[in-house]
Amino acid sequence: MSEKKDILLPEPTLRRLPWYLAYVNMLQAQGVEYVSSTQISKEINVDSSQIAKDLSFLNIRGKTRIGYSVESLAEELSNFLGFQQEHSAVMIGVGSLGAALIRDSGLMQYGLRIVAGFDINKKIIGTEICGVRVYDISDLKEQQKVYKANIGILAVPVEHAQESADLLSEAGVRAIWNFTPFRIKVKDDVVIQNTSIYAHLAVMYNRINAKK
Repeated sequence: MSEKKDILLPEPTLRRLPWYLAYVNMLQAQGVEYVSSTQISKEINVDSSQIAKDLSFLNIRGKTRIGYSVESLAEELSNFLGFQQEHSAVMIGVGSLGAALIRDSGLMQYGLRIVAGFDINKKIIGTEICGVRVYDISDLKEQQKVYKANIGILAVPVEHAQESADLLSEAGVRAIWNFTPFRIKVKDDVVIQNTSIYAHLAVMYNRINAKK
């Protein structure tokens, strides 16, 4: 069993680990007991030697001619990735995207629980979405004392991205999941994860055009 959850892995490796977990979870549901890196490779299109190298970072090694125990591998990956530990988050910007994320019960399967929403729209302040109350953004610092969320999710218009990030930083969050296309700046002790839907669209459109 992997004991350390604070191993600093290369980002490409971290991005691949959830792929492995999703596949072995599917195998576990099918009652499969063992899987080889070659089998995983065929299903998710990652070289088997890369898979073995990625798993070795976590001190996970398969047995010769048998492979990896599916049950153990699923548990190891889930534990390491933090999906079995609950992480509380506040949603900044409760428009269409923010509201959809609050409604997405699937996030809970990966350890993320949105505990409160914040916005400037008077029509939604004071309402609830799936039991999650929406507050005025000016109440963030005060409500953070109650909720003690360690993650802030940013889904505001681009012109409000930096000021919202500043508010989150001042409120004491440890990480920001940024859904805006703006490259926010925060203190060195705050982790930023950028997920720009528009950037992914740009890449997809470009690849479509290149294949004409």
